[in-house]
Amino acid sequence: MKKILLVPDSFKGTMSSGEICSIMEQSIRAYYPRAEVVGIPVADGGEGSVDSFLSAAGGQKISVSVKGPYFQDLPSFYGILPDGTAVVEMAAAAGLPLVGENKHAEKTTTYGVGQLIAHAAQSGCRKIIVGLGGSATNDGGTGAAAALGVRFLNSAGAPFVPVGETLCEIASVDPRGLLPALRGVEFIAMCDIDNPLCGAQGAAAVFGPQKGADGETVEMLDRGLRHLAELVKKDLGRDILNLPGSGAAGGMGGGMVAFLGSRLQSGIDTVLDTVRFDSLLDGADLVISGEGRIDFQSLRGKTVVGVARRTQKRGVPLVAVVGDIGENIEGVYREGVWAVFSINRVAIPRPQAKLRCRSDLKLTMDNLFRFLSLWERRGGLSR
Repeated sequence: MKKILLVPDSFKGTMSSGEICSIMEQSIRAYYPRAEVVGIPVADGGEGSVDSFLSAAGGQKISVSVKGPYFQDLPSFYGILPDGTAVVEMAAAAGLPLVGENKHAEKTTTYGVGQLIAHAAQSGCRKIIVGLGGSATNDGGTGAAAALGVRFLNSAGAPFVPVGETLCEIASVDPRGLLPALRGVEFIAMCDIDNPLCGAQGAAAVFGPQKGADGETVEMLDRGLRHLAELVKKDLGRDILNLPGSGAAGGMGGGMVAFLGSRLQSGIDTVLDTVRFDSLLDGADLVISGEGRIDFQSLRGKTVVGVARRTQKRGVPLVAVVGDIGENIEGVYREGVWAVFSINRVAIPRPQAKLRCRSDLKLTMDNLFRFLSLWERRGGLSR
């Protein structure tokens, strides 16, 4: 075996994707010391996305002071890849961990996300990837848009920066002040959900409760997003109400489309395109992917299946090494997954299993490559 690609997502709450790549490579080297091992850490657009892109593709992290979820000054960052592409994770300015237990989705803002985007554009970046995930907000991206020069006017004609609870106060949207540096910039929003902006499956109803919204607040936030969608259609000519993915990150998905003309794209496809994965597949003997739990939802295009769909086209075998295996995963084999292995080696509760996840991953990889090396010696992998 001469070339192996590693493309794992993080195992949430336990190991980062970069850490998983490192452990996997150590186990592989014990059996294939001269193999070319290429690690491609993956993130879903939430916290850690910038680090994953920089680890996979190289580049530098840029430090910037922005406004946080409650308009407080906050040290933040984004990444610039070697080709000049900027990677912004909205969690770095509007993430749920930044508010702690002070969760009020109706009062938080994405303004700082807009500041990160502005800094990247003004620094010369002509392509900007924005990771939508882990947000504490429900403002439809209006805060970010305001930071980028879009004006939101109330019934008296006065401009203001909306938050979730004041979306219904917007009387009109004026995009004419959008920063000149944004002209011609290509925007891609990493989005792994297909929720619409409003309704029972919308941003407020599905994700509002985890951001501190009770039933009454959810209804208010939903009304606000619906009102915003109506104004966007009237003033900007873009229909985001039922757009799949517009409900991501408190409506930031819809806001990226409405105010920046962004493309909504799956996180794994964004990562694979950025690191030129299809070219990296040249000469590959095996691909190993993984995620914290593989289940029926994985078929919607999460990391393992997203990678498998590409390897299948090239006839390269893919093995999934995961934290846990759910019910009804048979469909992943039709998508290009050759085998699935769980690192859950002993029957203990998850809090205890987390404490030994690194050693369990190493032992699982050791077992896998012990078998593959023996099989290969007998000609089992000859092609």
